[in-house]
Amino acid sequence: MANIEKLKRELEIRNFSRKTKKSYVYSVMKFLEYSKNKDLNEDAVKNYIQLLVKKQNPSTVSTNLSAIKFFFNSVLGEKINLKHPKRNKPIPEVLTMEEVKKLIDATSNIKHKLILKLLYGCGLRVSEVINLRKDDINFDECLIHIRLSKGRKDRFVKIPDSIRNDLENYSKLSNEDILFASNRGGKLTTATIQKIVKNSAAKAGLKKNIHPHTLRHSFATHLLEQGIDLRIIQKLLGHSDIKTTQIYLSVSNQTIKNVKSPLDNL
Repeated sequence: MANIEKLKRELEIRNFSRKTKKSYVYSVMKFLEYSKNKDLNEDAVKNYIQLLVKKQNPSTVSTNLSAIKFFFNSVLGEKINLKHPKRNKPIPEVLTMEEVKKLIDATSNIKHKLILKLLYGCGLRVSEVINLRKDDINFDECLIHIRLSKGRKDRFVKIPDSIRNDLENYSKLSNEDILFASNRGGKLTTATIQKIVKNSAAKAGLKKNIHPHTLRHSFATHLLEQGIDLRIIQKLLGHSDIKTTQIYLSVSNQTIKNVKSPLDNL
């Protein structure tokens, strides 16, 4: 396990996020189990990735390959010249504005309703909602400071005018530093927020496969359809690369709906 300890050290030195460190260590351990710590070379990696491609989706395989490449480069001092598998490019599921309203209206719990409104109204990730502290919210300037999110980046998002008063009143209900503390104290879990969204979707009678990130996708798509510049949406979402944000150009059906078929001119 000496190599794993070296890997952990390299990940710590690079200041990778806790989630990335956990993912990389797991991926490398599975590869070492497969190779039985012998023949740690490019050919072994190719054989392993070939096996994964048959069982996992390309995105998951790509994550495993990134971890293994990092291990070879940083721990073993070797470079692996293996391209990532071509990824599928499905269009994200989004809700209509009417469906979002139904989802929120079907939720009676005050805390749960505010969580849904922040997921959609600010385009937040689940982890960002979980880690949100009262000190991060500036009610005077109507801004929320999202700290060290994905990629360890900070950003600001605007508090929707419609929830400013409710959010401020809710923040005064407890002495916890965390905005949405669990009933047992401490932070909520990802599973809890997923369950909140699923339960609300069921109550609203929505048939789509809805999860917390669906609300983030819907936020971005609806902003685009309102004519908000893609660069601004990129900044609000905290994307490093505009290419990541450009997927919402494919998601939005508004421009397609506005096209008049030549058949209609006959």
